[in-house]
Amino acid sequence: MTLLVTGGAGFIGSNFIFYWMKHYPEDRVICVDKLTYAGNIAALQPMMDRPNFRFCHLDICDRDGIERLFEDERPDIVVNFAAESHVDRSIESPEIFLTTNIVGTSVLMDACRRYGIRRFHQISTDEVYGDLPLDRPELLFTEETPLKTSSPYSSSKAAADLLVMAYHRTYGLPVTISRCSNNYGPYQHQEKLIPRMIFKALTDEPLPVFGQGLNVRDWLYVDDHCRAIDLILHKGCVGEIYNIGGHNEMRNIDIVRLICHELGKPESLITFVEDRKGHDLRYAIDPSKIHRELGWLPETKFEDGIKKTIQWYLDNREWWETIISGEYQNYYEKMYGNR
Repeated sequence: MTLLVTGGAGFIGSNFIFYWMKHYPEDRVICVDKLTYAGNIAALQPMMDRPNFRFCHLDICDRDGIERLFEDERPDIVVNFAAESHVDRSIESPEIFLTTNIVGTSVLMDACRRYGIRRFHQISTDEVYGDLPLDRPELLFTEETPLKTSSPYSSSKAAADLLVMAYHRTYGLPVTISRCSNNYGPYQHQEKLIPRMIFKALTDEPLPVFGQGLNVRDWLYVDDHCRAIDLILHKGCVGEIYNIGGHNEMRNIDIVRLICHELGKPESLITFVEDRKGHDLRYAIDPSKIHRELGWLPETKFEDGIKKTIQWYLDNREWWETIISGEYQNYYEKMYGNR
């Protein structure tokens, strides 16, 4: 079987490729990535010499390039991780999010229609549901929760989800969608909360926390996410949406304090900065459907996953130190320097 993974040089995409090639070593895996700031080809270095792996430096919005690739490889399954995904960036520059997340998805599905496909799987996010109040812990996002987006990023992902389901209904394209909670683990870019706090704590820099850090997120270890996608591809029903959550709700401030504790750093490094525009209060996923229908449950408790994650970054300093320099550093100063 040939699997096409878009956004495979990014955080979740690269972890998924490692997972898939470990569990299905006989399959051929084609990785497509534009290599924007969040894509790191170094993450895929262990795969580069594998005869059943191919990397293609390609933008999913490049219709001609995508069609040539489909003509050459005739993939059986497409897993679309490719996306602009940082909320702050979407607030500053919405257009690229609309282009990549919506138009790029349509380009991929048009190629699937033309060449045939066993499954197109869209990786989405719990942010399409909006947020939940902090004082109603019993409320959770289900697959039937109405879409109520808060940012250009989440709006672009919701639009892509609607388009995917429209291609299923209109053209009969065999699709599935998964909506996950916040992922964490190895190879995550430092624009995200956990790696950003780890890197800055290690260098004794201030740890910028939005508002008072009371916003709550449901944290999902990336390996658990990969396993859920595997189950959806093999056992999930075409035309269905599956929520994937970690049962690990944590306040941002508590995560930052935990990282300080694990690294032996003082909490005095924590600096509260101006809150994000339209900052969602709480995300919390109900994964009952994927558990009931496919037998999936998260296996990694947050207290174990965060220790493994911190240790990975400690053991791979060269990987993340290269990220801190250059373009991202300039962006970081623009976004947080004056808050």
